[in-house]
Amino acid sequence: MQKPFIQIHPEDNILVAIEHLGKGMSIEHQSISLTLNDDIAAKHKFSLVDISEGSPVIMYGGLVGKAVKDISQGDPITVKNIVHASAEYSIGHQETMWDSPVVDRWADATFRGYHRNDGKVGTANYWLVIPLVFCENRNIDLLKRILNKALGYAPIEDSSNISIAPLIEAYQQGSTIEELLQIPLQSKRKEHSIDRVFPNVDGIKFLNHDGGCGGIRQDAEVLCRLLAGYLAHPNVGGATVLSLGCQNAQISLLETALKDIAPDFDKPLFVLEQQQSDSERDFMEQAARQTFQGLIQVNKVKREPAPLHHLTLGLECGGSDGFSGISANPVLGHTTDLLVALGGTAILSEFPELNGVEQALVNRCQQQQDAEKFVDLMRRYSARAEAVGSGFDSNPSPGNIKDGLITDAMKSAGAAKKGGTSPVVAVLDYADQVRKNGLNLLCTPGNDVESTTGLVGSGANLVCFTTGLGTPTGNPIAPVIKISSNNRLARKMADIIDFNTGGIVTGEETIENKGMALLDYIIQVASGEHTTAAQRLQQDDFIPWKRGISL
Repeated sequence: MQKPFIQIHPEDNILVAIEHLGKGMSIEHQSISLTLNDDIAAKHKFSLVDISEGSPVIMYGGLVGKAVKDISQGDPITVKNIVHASAEYSIGHQETMWDSPVVDRWADATFRGYHRNDGKVGTANYWLVIPLVFCENRNIDLLKRILNKALGYAPIEDSSNISIAPLIEAYQQGSTIEELLQIPLQSKRKEHSIDRVFPNVDGIKFLNHDGGCGGIRQDAEVLCRLLAGYLAHPNVGGATVLSLGCQNAQISLLETALKDIAPDFDKPLFVLEQQQSDSERDFMEQAARQTFQGLIQVNKVKREPAPLHHLTLGLECGGSDGFSGISANPVLGHTTDLLVALGGTAILSEFPELNGVEQALVNRCQQQQDAEKFVDLMRRYSARAEAVGSGFDSNPSPGNIKDGLITDAMKSAGAAKKGGTSPVVAVLDYADQVRKNGLNLLCTPGNDVESTTGLVGSGANLVCFTTGLGTPTGNPIAPVIKISSNNRLARKMADIIDFNTGGIVTGEETIENKGMALLDYIIQVASGEHTTAAQRLQQDDFIPWKRGISL
């Protein structure tokens, strides 16, 4: 029978409650006996031994905090008795020997993807409509209304089937507030589906954003590199770009970035500048006509088998809880190792959530220059955060803390598990492109959407997103698989969860078996055989990272 608590690493001086543990409960662990001094909620931690003020708090075998007062054996670990602390790190000897997992089961496996002329393979086939500046967002929205429904891409009905028409009718008939509260908000009318005009095009995606002007010039340059990454992305067949004309993010910047990222770019691409048009109507007519013309070309591409080494998996987490580092993240880490062993690629991001595990990642870098780059990016990022009165220690959200992630180092130790155990083949700054197969590190914020946006911009053609609290975010062009850390979340928010690892917590499943099952599921999603919850909900979140001040 599984114990109601777990020690993650033999050197840990705190334990994790798997279920609610009551005050006064006797705990037996190895040769240690203790009594709980207070209630311990599931996902939270308690002290295995006495920890004196100023002493380290150890979890995952590493430093995750420091005691700010004496902590007695059996006390809960809270924000009142520990603060963030993380281990120092430096460039040392690279330890890149790797005991890779056995992958014979997938030796001849393929997924059905969209083959591009540059040799990349997409897991989807989208047309993009992008503004170079926020001033064009209204026109982007107008194009969306013009194109989507007519071409069969409009949502047939809201997935929740909620309608306030019954409320309006009852209100106009004189119903009271109390009566209105009892009326079901069920839509009485269902629209019939519209056949897609272009069946091989998965959709038209409209990437509204608030950048392109007003900030520092470097932000405009980075935005253009990010947008160029989306244009060159294997999940994109072609694009329409709308420019105002006078903004910082000039067409020439986008062209330069695209030439650098994809020198042989040959997809249909239409770039229109509003200040050069005769009228807004003329501008929008040109955009609609040219987009339609491009869709005819993109529709000629069909799914065909591709080896698994063409998969580039973005590794993301959000709404993490005290179980994320025990179940969902290690499962994804095992899947990452399997994919890398098959010649595929994975990208680990969210640098603020690698605080405390830097040394292990430095040691895994194959090249000295990548170790140096990682250290430099981490230290500069930390310094920028401290310069504005914050720091990596501020990363855990109120939801993280409420569900057991007390410090950033504690959160990071669990988050890094997504990256598995393989060597680091490259370290990338934001908007850099993946060039090497294997595990890449990408500098992004911990913010879920900014990080996911960056992962896809760097080349991830599919994203795995672990969560313990439930996060509905997605991406416009890359399928995002939501992975639950616990059974309760998988039941409660089944409409946004695709894959559940809660059986790891309850002891019913193993990390290895669940990791293999996740790889099988990834192949099905990459082949278009499964649609993720974020795709069904059209959760097309897109937020470029602004790294400078606004001028």
